[in-house]
Amino acid sequence: MGFSVSVASAADVRLMAQWAADEGWNPGDADSDAFFVADPSGFLIGRLDGRPVSCISIVRYGQDAAFLGMYISHPEVRGLGYGLQTWQAGMAITDGRVVGLDGVPAQQANYAKSGFRPAWTTQRFEGAPPDADPPPGVELVDARSVPFDLLDAYDRRHFGAPRAGFLASWITLPRRSTAVALRDGTIVGFGVLRPAQSTARIGPLFAESRETAEALVSRLASSARALAVAVDVPGINPVAVEWARKCEWTPSFDTTRMYTGEAPGFDHDQVFGITTLELG
Repeated sequence: MGFSVSVASAADVRLMAQWAADEGWNPGDADSDAFFVADPSGFLIGRLDGRPVSCISIVRYGQDAAFLGMYISHPEVRGLGYGLQTWQAGMAITDGRVVGLDGVPAQQANYAKSGFRPAWTTQRFEGAPPDADPPPGVELVDARSVPFDLLDAYDRRHFGAPRAGFLASWITLPRRSTAVALRDGTIVGFGVLRPAQSTARIGPLFAESRETAEALVSRLASSARALAVAVDVPGINPVAVEWARKCEWTPSFDTTRMYTGEAPGFDHDQVFGITTLELG
């Protein structure tokens, strides 16, 4: 039968998420269900004699952007060329879009060979959630109670591309805690917490100020009864990095955001935590 790469099934995407967990990336529980909704044909699986051995995702957003993630070869076949063939199959479906990824240090030189250039670093910070109230004039509500068109527009401003289907799934999966910060009916912050194999993950975390970000984390953790949280904090927002350090959180995982072209424009000074390393 040999080796072949094809579009993954829903079951394959769950397997890919398990492989990510095995690598120590600590994906959130049920993340793969929202991943699959984002771009069902953007997940590829490599099979050797019918057995899954490699994978990659190329999730396409709008007409111009894509995000690469979940690039994994099973330990039994590393160094045999199957990962490279899977990479090439993934890059073939980018359709000329600008592609982003969050690369671990060990792979960044390889990504550079394929035209990816560093944009900023991201650090995962972990620690006890703060106990904080929202700033004066700000109200915290469940994100699922907010008209979805308003939430989608706010998310797009901070992500840089449309992803309505993914967002709708992301906030409604079981055991998720969500919160929106409102001032005079206008969204000024948004966060989602999901349980994970180890530390509960928060992402996205968007906020107009660090006080609002802190209040969102406090509300999310309290709702989920989480004793510790993990946030992937982008270095492009130095206020967010300083805030995470002042929370006395511990950095536990480093990546670099890389793109094949110009990075998309978004309100980066309000991004305190990216949504997910796998899909951006």
